Amino acid sequence: MIEILSPAEVARGRKTGALVGDILHALEGRVAAGTNLLEIDRWAKAMIEEAGARSCYVDYAPSFGNGPFGHYICTGVNDAVLHAKPRDHRLAAGDLLTLDLAVLLDGVAADAAISFVVGGDGDAESLALIEITERALAAGIAAAVPGGRTGDISHAIGTVLSDAGYAINTDFGGHGIGTTMHQDPHIPNDGRPGRGVPLRTGMLLAIEPWVRADTDVLVTDADGWTLRSATGSRTAHSEHTIAITDGAAEILTLPTRR
Repeated sequence: MIEILSPAEVARGRKTGALVGDILHALEGRVAAGTNLLEIDRWAKAMIEEAGARSCYVDYAPSFGNGPFGHYICTGVNDAVLHAKPRDHRLAAGDLLTLDLAVLLDGVAADAAISFVVGGDGDAESLALIEITERALAAGIAAAVPGGRTGDISHAIGTVLSDAGYAINTDFGGHGIGTTMHQDPHIPNDGRPGRGVPLRTGMLLAIEPWVRADTDVLVTDADGWTLRSATGSRTAHSEHTIAITDGAAEILTLPTRR
């Protein structure tokens, strides 16, 4: 299903997106060496419920997971990049942490992810991974214009990643979003320009480049959810929910509390 949202629904999506951005920003500021991943999950739950919103993850049970997910946020540490279930694990200074959050508020969902180094002082590889996903995300968003196609977004992301020497996995990528979290179209992180679904004003899309340092192969943890680099190399993931407008795409998941 591909939804075209009304102006009123897009306006509600702005509120949802701001909430997602603000929660992720608050969590990044709160996480420190010694923080337990289950604490992060509890903090996310409290902030979601305080806002009168609903987690998109707790009851999420797609065909590729061992669902339901049962938690409020994804917490990927170092080599874990996607669908990472919170567990009883304390972070160390220098860990590369990815937080991925999706919530539903007033009938519209928003989805975003950030990667950062715990304690702030990262090694060169970790900082490069974060920087390249953020740059690829910006390129993908810039390509998301009415009259374009999803392949234009994929090509823009893939060009940035491949030019930097990273292997690209296209099994998981961006997606449509609206009254539910995961919708068509699928937006892989590489593709051909001029192909794919036409972009129309009122579409909401979650754009999400992610990379591993030295492989494009993923392995799944015994929890049935957490996807890791097959080589144990570090990973990073950056994501925003955007709205296709009559001009440049509007980023909905920027934090308002900076």
